[in-house]
Amino acid sequence: MPRYFFNTRIGEELIADPEGEELRDPDRAWEVARAMIQELLKTEGAEGGLLGAVLEVTDDEGDTVLEFPFTEALFDVSDVPVTKH
Repeated sequence: MPRYFFNTRIGEELIADPEGEELRDPDRAWEVARAMIQELLKTEGAEGGLLGAVLEVTDDEGDTVLEFPFTEALFDVSDVPVTKH
């Protein structure tokens, strides 16, 4: 299974995830990133510029798999229709 690293960028500061997590695919990494951000915002609030932060998910090679702005984790994706019909 591939390993994904969840690095947090707040402004110019990057807080690296040295261990990462083995996950089945990028879709699962997206789900984990969203849950991590929601939990962090729940426990820490918007203090210290967290709403301006971005979770940068990278793979074993150091390539960026996704960038997840903390503000996007506030939206409930279950309310968003999958299709536009």
